[in-house]
Amino acid sequence: MKPAVPRKLPRTGLDWERLIPQIGAANRALARYDGVLQGVPNPVILLSPMTTQEAVLSSRIEGTRATLDEVLKFEAGEEVPEEERRLDILEIINYRRALHVAEAALQRRPFNLNLLRELHGTLLDGVRGRDKARGRFRTVQNYIAPPGAGLEQALFIPPEPSRVMEHMDNWEKYYHADERDALVQLAIVHAQFEIIHPFVDGNGRLGRMLVPLFLFERTLLSRPMFYLSAYLEAHRDEYYALLRALDGPETWNRWIAFFLLALAEQAQANSEKARGILELYARLKEQVLSLTHSQYAVPLLDHLFRQPIFRPSTLFELKGMPSKPMVMELLRKLRDAGILGVLREARGRRGQILVLTELVDLSEGREVV
Repeated sequence: MKPAVPRKLPRTGLDWERLIPQIGAANRALARYDGVLQGVPNPVILLSPMTTQEAVLSSRIEGTRATLDEVLKFEAGEEVPEEERRLDILEIINYRRALHVAEAALQRRPFNLNLLRELHGTLLDGVRGRDKARGRFRTVQNYIAPPGAGLEQALFIPPEPSRVMEHMDNWEKYYHADERDALVQLAIVHAQFEIIHPFVDGNGRLGRMLVPLFLFERTLLSRPMFYLSAYLEAHRDEYYALLRALDGPETWNRWIAFFLLALAEQAQANSEKARGILELYARLKEQVLSLTHSQYAVPLLDHLFRQPIFRPSTLFELKGMPSKPMVMELLRKLRDAGILGVLREARGRRGQILVLTELVDLSEGREVV
């Protein structure tokens, strides 16, 4: 197998007429999701678990095994005895951090290759792959193969390293070009990035991160909060097979149709989950205010949504929180009412860990705590 030689963008030979139904469905579903997103009073807080879950699933596609609750427990101070699992969690935290870096950067300047390299540097900071040209385009030949297999067993060989910059220049120009439909353009942007595989490591995660950033920059979403990895993880074999088959117009038409369906179905799933979180917040807000009659009830609840697994001691350091005895009394009332559960009782120097169970289970889509 020889290194791939991707054609320059834009693509020709697309069957736009055949794609019209999928284009319409995806755009409508995305618009409905953005309507939900705009109705969230503070999406950074309320949708924080969904952002973390996206980081979990995007990393899982690449082979990590950590779960949302494990990430949240780790951030609350729970020890992770298994080194591989700890590294999984750190990769997930880096993914979420890179998303926040990107959102802040896009408020100031358009997306560009320098930002792409910066995000790659954040993604691999202090984790596996940190010694693989972090933040720099590759100067060596990489390849995709089964674990332990060499170049001769490669399933796909990206372009030669000497041509990476040429391909990425063309890719960046197309990223900012005017196309007949932005979602078709995004499908091509994502696939071409994965074909070029411009970094030694981290290409899959970074390629999926481009999805919400592109939608946000094109004002198709009011915030870069779109969680596509759940669909791609559930259809992983088809996702990879379609990417690796890309060649002539027909394979690109099939890939674009798959990607549009993924956007449409995931937009609907994201809408339902975001509505569920909003409804949970409204119900708990009323309940917590009724239980505590405290001016600190809503700020406390906001913190619980931002970090649904936590040590009570972290609340003592927050600006605007009352005294330690009052915080502990508020938490006691929430525990007694069944709003909070106890994941770990305090013992010696190990602090207590509490959990907002309904939110974690809702974010995971199953009962986990």
